[in-house]
Amino acid sequence: MQDFIHDKRVYYSPIEFAMAYIGGTWKIPVIRALANGPLRYGDLKNAIPHITDKMLNTQLRDLEKKRMLTRTTFREKPPRVEYTLTERAIQSMPAIEALEAYGRKLMDWEVEGIVEKGD
Repeated sequence: MQDFIHDKRVYYSPIEFAMAYIGGTWKIPVIRALANGPLRYGDLKNAIPHITDKMLNTQLRDLEKKRMLTRTTFREKPPRVEYTLTERAIQSMPAIEALEAYGRKLMDWEVEGIVEKGD
C-alpha cells in the first residue's frame, strides 16, 4: 500500500490511521458511551469510570477535531451542551466491538492460564 500523509504525518497502513482516530486509553470508552445517543458532559463523566475531567475534555476536543463527534450548545439558562457521534464514529463501532471481544478472549485465556502451541 502507498503511504498516506495526513496532517503532516505519514501513515503506513489503514490500521495505523484508524488507530490514530480511536486508539488510546479513553477514545473508545467515550465513543462507546455515546453509542446509544447524545449525552451531556456530566453523564459522559459518570459513564466512564476513572476518567479525569482534564482527560475527558482533551478526548472530547480531539474527537471533535477528528469529526468523530459533534458538540451542540443549547441557548438555555443555564447553557446545556450535548455530545453526539458522527457517522465516522458510528462506522467504527463494529471494529470497536471486535476489539472488545478479542480483548475479553485474551483476558479469559490469561485468567485460565491457557497455553497455545508455540508458547
